[in-house]
Amino acid sequence: MARARDTLSGAKHRRKRPLQGCGLLLWAGIATNGRTDLYVFAGGSITAVLYRDEILHALVRPSIAAMGTDAIFMDDNAHPRRARLERSYLESETVSQMRWPARSPDLNPIENM
Repeated sequence: MARARDTLSGAKHRRKRPLQGCGLLLWAGIATNGRTDLYVFAGGSITAVLYRDEILHALVRPSIAAMGTDAIFMDDNAHPRRARLERSYLESETVSQMRWPARSPDLNPIENM
């Protein structure tokens, strides 16, 4: 809505801003031959332990096992996914990983779904 310079707009013309987010985070995995289940982090924060137990162990490991030895795991370098705990878990499970450039969400195919 246009208005003259140096004039105030009335309250009825102001756009209402949405309330703060509800703290809902989602995680999903995709592959050429399928996908994982969608996981909802209702609390809104992810720790390395939660990521290892709820994502890597419960979702990624079974998916990688079903795909076979040619599967390569990629993630987006977010802090919980770069923790030593996560790296050591993936190494202990012999999950192949692809190096991922930092701060490059445009390379992540799931960001374009």
